[in-house]
Amino acid sequence: MSPFEALQLPNGQVIANRIAKAAMEENMADAQQAPSRQLKQLYKAWADGEPGLLLTGNVMIDRHAMTGPGGVALEDEQHLDSFREWADVARAKGVHFWVQLSHPGRQTMANLGQQALAPSAIALDLGSFSKLFAKPRAMTEEDIQDVIKRFATSARLAEKAGFTGVQIHGAHGYLISQFLSPLSNHRTDRWGGSLENRARLLLEVVHAVRAAVSPSFCVAVKLNSADFQRGGFDDADARAVVEMLNPLPIDLLELSGGSYEAPAMQGEARDGRTLAREAYFLEFAKELAIIAKMPLMVTGGIRRLPVVQQVLDSGIAMAGIATALTLEPLLLKHWREGRDLNPQLRPISWKRKPLAALATLAVVRYQMRRLSIGRLPNAKTAPWLALLRDQWFIARRARQYRAVMTQSSR
Repeated sequence: MSPFEALQLPNGQVIANRIAKAAMEENMADAQQAPSRQLKQLYKAWADGEPGLLLTGNVMIDRHAMTGPGGVALEDEQHLDSFREWADVARAKGVHFWVQLSHPGRQTMANLGQQALAPSAIALDLGSFSKLFAKPRAMTEEDIQDVIKRFATSARLAEKAGFTGVQIHGAHGYLISQFLSPLSNHRTDRWGGSLENRARLLLEVVHAVRAAVSPSFCVAVKLNSADFQRGGFDDADARAVVEMLNPLPIDLLELSGGSYEAPAMQGEARDGRTLAREAYFLEFAKELAIIAKMPLMVTGGIRRLPVVQQVLDSGIAMAGIATALTLEPLLLKHWREGRDLNPQLRPISWKRKPLAALATLAVVRYQMRRLSIGRLPNAKTAPWLALLRDQWFIARRARQYRAVMTQSSR
């Protein structure tokens, strides 16, 4: 099939082509954690390229549980008009626009001053960088039920704002992924132990979200193919979870991998596997496509049209592109015109892998900030300079976030 062929989803909605702008964390909210003017401009740049699907970066279901101080939160109607303006950016181009709903769990930065929640009180292991993250508290039954309700509330609000779908983030070491992994979930109640118990939160969230929105509203899931850590969530677990998801009304399942501890989504793996190639997770996705009842999407390193075609020829319904679109937001239009562009960043091969991962994220965010103010990307950005700028920005926004949260609690 052609990358520019339409895709009909299980709920009847049609995506105009088979290429998605995958989620990336923008860190571009305004001071109230609502979509900023710059964030809307960034997505206008991507919508102008006319992908079939735009996925937001993390939109948090709880402003007390953030992946970063510049993150967007959607938990009530206070800033719904701003979310409507954000949704309208894509609707004007006929592009599907889905909100990625997320909870960070233990991947909560310590400088935000919030209590991190997790399935078990097990902190991130990032060596000397571990202190950057808050020590988590094991969640109570009440905490878990509150999270399920929040996912459903945020989905309902996303539909009210004019988005066409949501994606439940169950990958990359965030809260749902933490419940799935035996490394971070040591619970002995109905939320831990067997894989069926560890997958319970994901399944309950899907049920709650689907019940909160209309049948024509799209509900997707992002799942790790593996954690890429020995003893963690592996490909056999992923296969079993897909079987559990099959009976549920899911419109698209995106496969990715890794976490903060093993950032496989950036081409690194703690267990020594090499991922430094395009379409990182394609091989496993081909196997899952045989058993999955819903359309699959693969994200991870894709930046050339022939690789998109390889993904589709493997039985995968959609290809997700992320970093390449920060370097060339109109990439799809160029491909339609017959130009085989291959935008990519220079690899960062620093010895300290967590630092290299932070620098990679910083370089990508630098490109997004340039696009958000109408400037062209700069692929030759020095990683150390981008990292310094990013850390300064995060520190400033963290102080701002703490001040706002302190004021709102009074």
